[in-house]
Amino acid sequence: MIKELLISSVACSLCLLSFISCTQNSGKLFSEDPVQNVIVIIGDDHSTKVLGSYGNEIIQTPNLDQLASEGLRFCNAYSNAPLCSASRQSILTGKYPHSTGVTLLRSPFRDEGNTTVAEILRNKGFRTGMIGKAHFNNYLDSVPPDHGFEYIWSHRDYVRWFAENGRTVADSVSVRPEWKPFQDPARIWLNADMRPGAFHEGDGTADLVAKKAVEFIQSHSTERFCLWVGFDQPHSPFDFPVEYSGKYDPDDIILPAGSMEDDRWIPSVFRELSDEDKKGIIASYYTSVEYMDHAVGKILDTVEEMGLSGETLIIYIGDQGYLLNDHKRFEKHTMWEYSIKAPLIIKAGNASRKKCANNNITEFIDLAPTILDLLGFKSHHEMQGKSLAPQIKRRKSHHKEFVFAEFLCDNKAMVATAEWKYIFASGKSDLGQGYATGYGPSGIIHKLYHLKNDPGETTNVASDAGNSEILNILQEQMLKIFKETHPYADQLPEGLNREKSLVWFCDPPEEMVRK
Repeated sequence: MIKELLISSVACSLCLLSFISCTQNSGKLFSEDPVQNVIVIIGDDHSTKVLGSYGNEIIQTPNLDQLASEGLRFCNAYSNAPLCSASRQSILTGKYPHSTGVTLLRSPFRDEGNTTVAEILRNKGFRTGMIGKAHFNNYLDSVPPDHGFEYIWSHRDYVRWFAENGRTVADSVSVRPEWKPFQDPARIWLNADMRPGAFHEGDGTADLVAKKAVEFIQSHSTERFCLWVGFDQPHSPFDFPVEYSGKYDPDDIILPAGSMEDDRWIPSVFRELSDEDKKGIIASYYTSVEYMDHAVGKILDTVEEMGLSGETLIIYIGDQGYLLNDHKRFEKHTMWEYSIKAPLIIKAGNASRKKCANNNITEFIDLAPTILDLLGFKSHHEMQGKSLAPQIKRRKSHHKEFVFAEFLCDNKAMVATAEWKYIFASGKSDLGQGYATGYGPSGIIHKLYHLKNDPGETTNVASDAGNSEILNILQEQMLKIFKETHPYADQLPEGLNREKSLVWFCDPPEEMVRK
């Protein structure tokens, strides 16, 4: 039976125990020689709850689980934005979303003022490729910037390929309708009926992304390379080929219960979903994850077959998490744990083949300096993250005290420690991007969760008098991050108190009045 998707406290305990076991029994864990190549693989909206290596005993993810068994699995990795475009460009640059200028879904990723890992490595002689989803949003540019990638294969290329080569699915097969979010009822665009896409295995986006990645690796196996691979899965409508139909039984799924505190924030689009719908949605999500894992396996197998395993840094990451009826909704766009945290697995060349886990908090802006560090280069001066190389090499047990995230579509930001999480929102409008609650703007909100005692984030304790000190510390840390990294910090009006300053910083920089 599919158990209720991982409970935070249990997951963290397992991670901590695994880390202790790893450090006690591993011997030499890492070669000091720099790795030669890097492959970054990104899953879309991938929850930590839906990976075998993170404790899920039902989902079939043998390839990512194998990668985790050979490398290091991070249990508390936070995205810097619960939004695809903002998160992906933050990962590429090692900068907070407000620093990249991409905080909204359709914000273009400007070349000016942003230096990517690919640009740095290309200038050092690496062959660079971007395959699959990038979310650059450069549709307004007559000549879109390549952001350092000499080879780009995108969804447009897939559409052309499928038009010429895709096999027809028999009329007798019931496939999902065209994806029309917020136009159709949620049960349809979230695939509650568990219907496959209109394609066969081998013809889907994940298949072709993997195929092009394999070709890139084979073509550049004798050169240093940087390969960025972006899958569309498991993002709604949780696509999978007809051959994957029926892999998971929705009747076996136990739904997360949520709490009374969640009810005020449930988007109206989800209120008509029945329990049967919710279980079907989760079953579709599981199937899409398994389909993606199979495609990832083709890339990992090629690295092994080409003899590149010992000299290649491989990173698997979700661009952010996803709520699967956690807090009674199906989306990201929030600061709850299963939305803002995501899988992060790092295998650095000849790392020891041990099932190692790291329970320290980290954030995705740490990945760009980590990549450069492990490849033998200094971090770029614009990067705001901190290299994880000492963690990977087991030189240090501590990483950082705070992590930060923002979702400025809803004018909110988060600061968290290993024990506490603070969320601020100016509440200027009802929830954006089609997820309105119908209750109207909330006004200013302060939320404080004691993650150690309340891992499910069921009780906001911001108003408890005994928590005033930690609340002040986290508010000051949030304001400090904004002041030190925001591109328009010098325009902060004088005389604003702390709360009003946070209101000002939680407006998207894309919409701010510039000098």
